[in-house]
Amino acid sequence: MLPLAHAPAWIVASVLLVVTVLYLSLAPLTVPVNLPTHFDKVEHAAAYVFLVVWFTGLVAQPRYGRVVVALAVFGLMIEFLQAAMPLGRQGDPWDVLANVTGIGIGIALARWLTGGWALKAEAWLNRN
Repeated sequence: MLPLAHAPAWIVASVLLVVTVLYLSLAPLTVPVNLPTHFDKVEHAAAYVFLVVWFTGLVAQPRYGRVVVALAVFGLMIEFLQAAMPLGRQGDPWDVLANVTGIGIGIALARWLTGGWALKAEAWLNRN
């Protein structure tokens, strides 16, 4: 982790983020959702872009590979859990592809623009 002044708060926020994504991915669908065909793939990709940008903001660039692997495993695990559970969810290999696409976009953003954002956020907060 980067040398962040508020590291415990960032860790708590990170855990809450992961738990929220896990819950939203596994919670039973109680109300049918009418979205355009394959729109959920856009949602998957966007969620994983956000996750990558979040975590690459908290770690140094040499650790980005670990972020990629951890999030890819996380997404794959969710799809296996969805396939195994009888609560109206189903595993989908296209969701895995959407997750990996989001991870790729997120890493590109991190290397180009957003990497280490938490240090910048803390510096900004300390000035104000």
